[in-house]
Amino acid sequence: MNIGQASAASGVSAKMIRYYESIALLPAAGRRDSGYRDYATEDVHRLAFVRRARDLGFSIPQIRSLLALWSDTGRSNADVRAIAREHLAEMEEQARKLQEMIGTLKALVGSCETGRRSACPIIDELGDHRPAPATPAKPRRRAA
Repeated sequence: MNIGQASAASGVSAKMIRYYESIALLPAAGRRDSGYRDYATEDVHRLAFVRRARDLGFSIPQIRSLLALWSDTGRSNADVRAIAREHLAEMEEQARKLQEMIGTLKALVGSCETGRRSACPIIDELGDHRPAPATPAKPRRRAA
């Protein structure tokens, strides 16, 4: 099947299919006499696997490892589980950080009065966390 058909069957855009080929996440497709790529059913299954893994937020290196395990019939489920647990821990940390940001923003929005006054707790909070300005560099002497 051509790239458009592989895209429709897998749910992965043609642009991403080309990208996955370029980083060897997907083996290079065979070519027809016309020069067009020719994808097999196995390629579509692999693309669908990659799409689902990306939907779950796995990184490219993690997907590469999962694909290697997927094709290894002698694999241990513990290996797959370890990758998934690592990713889960990363996602939980991201969620924790997002919840902190949401809490801070809710408090700031709640403390910001409506109206046309210039004092704003949101602006004040953002301004209080700026790094100190850099010390200006000494002017250089011009060579004569």
